[in-house]
Amino acid sequence: MKTRPPVMKAYAIPTKVRVTARGALACAVALALTACSAFGPSRNPPAMTMPASYNAVSTMNPPMVEAPPVPEWWTLYRSDALDALVKEGLANSPSLAAAQSTLKAAHEQLRGQIGQNVFPTVDVDVSPTRQRALGIPILPQETFLENVFTAQVEAKYTFDFFGASLLADRALGRQVLSQAYQLQATRRALAANIVLATIDSASLAEQIAATTQLVALGEQRAAQLKARYQQGSASHDDMLAAEEDAANTAATLPALRAQAESVMHAQAVLLGRNPDQAPQPLALDSLHMPDQVPVTVPSELLHQRPDILAAEAAVRASADEAGAAAAALYPSLTLAASYGRGGFDWSTFTSPAGAIWSVGATLTQPLFHGGALAARKRQYQASYEASVALYKQTVLAAFQNVADTLVSLDEDANTLTQTARAASSARYVDADTQARYRLGAMPFYATLTAGQQYQTAAVQYVRARAARLADTANLLDAMGDPVPSSAKHAQAAQHPQASMSP
Repeated sequence: MKTRPPVMKAYAIPTKVRVTARGALACAVALALTACSAFGPSRNPPAMTMPASYNAVSTMNPPMVEAPPVPEWWTLYRSDALDALVKEGLANSPSLAAAQSTLKAAHEQLRGQIGQNVFPTVDVDVSPTRQRALGIPILPQETFLENVFTAQVEAKYTFDFFGASLLADRALGRQVLSQAYQLQATRRALAANIVLATIDSASLAEQIAATTQLVALGEQRAAQLKARYQQGSASHDDMLAAEEDAANTAATLPALRAQAESVMHAQAVLLGRNPDQAPQPLALDSLHMPDQVPVTVPSELLHQRPDILAAEAAVRASADEAGAAAAALYPSLTLAASYGRGGFDWSTFTSPAGAIWSVGATLTQPLFHGGALAARKRQYQASYEASVALYKQTVLAAFQNVADTLVSLDEDANTLTQTARAASSARYVDADTQARYRLGAMPFYATLTAGQQYQTAAVQYVRARAARLADTANLLDAMGDPVPSSAKHAQAAQHPQASMSP
């Protein structure tokens, strides 16, 4: 909001002029306050129909509870090594540092614009010149050589009668607020990607270990069937089938290793390291499922997710921009004053005769700009309509994100139950087969087949555990941050200009 400019001390304003300036300033403030609501569309985001629930959750383990989200949600995995990796990534990530610097630049831009619009401009102009000028034709001297010395202080102030600059400042403030929420979203996304990369790396390491054993068992079984075929106790088809199975199993191992290396490289970059400095994979057992996963109601989600808050701030910013474009069609008043000294020589410059000053006012009413101002008004109105549509899409996408993650978690629980059941059964079969072989009641190749079945089931179980951990991370990230209780933060969210002004 514009305030009364400080009195210029370079010259004395007559009493009548001062009274008029006070009255004009009071009118300007009143008109600017009125313009905040008179120009532009509604600054409130559109009302959204809230779903009764995200999804009908059946069997959840751990249970879903209606509770506020956890800011540092990755700590729920109870892994100090994971916490250290996320902390390192948040401290060293170049992408996050770039986002922080971009936000800082936006803050300084806002401070500069507010300072330019709220306060008068004061400039000092010193201009010593020496020039040769043409004389009057009727005089005998055709040219004159002269020196000119001037030095003056100039001040200008534009009264924001209709709130154009006020709305522009508020629009930029809300754009900065939107960038702040985007930085928060970037930070959460970085943490989530580090957690997911850590889970993937641990899972792939265990899958490679199990697949390596599976490949060794397959090669043993193929070699044994080949020996039995040479001895006449196995058919040629059985030997070829065993050879094919061993080759197919071995072919899966290079792809797993390449995938594991790619995940480790990505993890290193997320941490701000070179790809060849990736951390060693964690043990999957060191990552524990949270005891409870907080799930907030849909109405609370609107006030927690950074992407929704950023979209809401964008709606308010575009509304203020549309209002500023409309207010620019109305008159503006600019007061200007200057005081200084001048002369054609230093003696005149320093004498009382060298004093120079001026004071004036300019009332400007846009009449014809080739349709530019009207087009600008329509441009920002269309931008506002686009931001409203994007806000609606962001909210719907957030609901979909949570609902999809809940469905995935529900199915992960079922998948994990069945894969654990299959792995347990395969392990007992393998142990039983080994015992019977040692007693002479089972041939050796049967132990190889049972071992292959167990390792295959173990790989599926590892994948199911990793999927459950990853989808839990996705849900914890989707919940956003808790609503801050600080009144200062709430005031800053509603009045970004007041909180960010210099």
